[in-house]
Amino acid sequence: MTAPAWAWVVFTLIAATAQTFRNATQRSLTETLGTAGATHIRFLFGLPFGLLALAIVAVFAGPLPALTMATVTWTALGAVSQIVATALMLAAMRERSFVVTTAYTKTEPVQVALFAVVFLGEQVTPVLAAAILVATAGVLALSWPSKAGGEIFSWRPAILGIVSGGLFAFAAVAFRGGIGALNADYIPAATVTLALSLAIQTVLLSAWLWFRDPDVLRGVLRAWRPSLPAGFLGAFASEMWFLAFAIQSPARVRTLGLVEILIAGAISRRLFTQKLSGRDLAGMALVIVGIALLFDS
Repeated sequence: MTAPAWAWVVFTLIAATAQTFRNATQRSLTETLGTAGATHIRFLFGLPFGLLALAIVAVFAGPLPALTMATVTWTALGAVSQIVATALMLAAMRERSFVVTTAYTKTEPVQVALFAVVFLGEQVTPVLAAAILVATAGVLALSWPSKAGGEIFSWRPAILGIVSGGLFAFAAVAFRGGIGALNADYIPAATVTLALSLAIQTVLLSAWLWFRDPDVLRGVLRAWRPSLPAGFLGAFASEMWFLAFAIQSPARVRTLGLVEILIAGAISRRLFTQKLSGRDLAGMALVIVGIALLFDS
C-alpha cells in the first residue's frame, strides 16, 4: 500500500502533539518516581498499547512481516539510544523550564542532518551550514542566563538537553533503518518495529532497575494508574513517528516536529506556570528558522 504524499505531515503533527503531552505527564511523575522510574513508564506502560496496535494491524492489514537481523540490530540500537535520551531529557527538565528543555532537545533535526553527513557521506551545502549556525544561535540564546529573573546559567541542563537531542536523532535514524529493512508496507513495517522496540526497552530497563534499584521498579508498578496515560501517549506518539519515518526521511520529519516547541510553550505556561522571557521566545524562533532551512538544503 502506497502512502499519500501528505500522510507524513499528518502523522508528524499528531506525533508532536501527543509527545508533548506525554513529556508533560512524565515530568510530573519524575518527582515521585525519579528520573529512571519516570523514564521506564514510557516503555513499560507503552508496551501493552504497542502490542495492541500490532494485533489490530495483523487483523486488518494481513500477515505481519518477518523480522530480519538488520531490523533487530537497528531497532535495538535505536531502543537503547531512546532510553538514555529520555532519561537525560527528564533530568534536564528538573533543572530548567519544561519548554526550554524541549527546545534544547529539539536541536535533534540538526543532529540528524549531521549524522547523515557522517554515516551516509552527504555533502554539507551552504544552506545546510546556515541552518546549523542559525539553530545553534537559538540554542545559545535559550541557554544564556536571564538578568531579569536572576537566573543563573548552568551548562548541566544545556548539555543534558543537547546530548538527549543527539541520542534521539540517532534513534530516529536507527528506527528508520529498522523499518526499511523489513521491506514491507509502511503500516505493518512501522508497527512491527515499534512493538519490537518497546519490548526491548521494557526488558532492558526492567532488568536494570531490578538489579540496581528494585524499590524504584516497585514504585513504578504501584503508580500504574497515573502512568497508563503516559504509556498510551508514548506508544501512540511513537506509532505516528514510526509511520512518518516509514515514508519520509527522519530529518524532514523531525524538522516539522519542531511545532512541539510551540505546543510545549503553551503547556509550560498553563500547567507549570513557568514564564518565558523575550529572549527565550527569540531563541526558539531562531531554532525553528534554522531547522526549517533544512527543507532547502
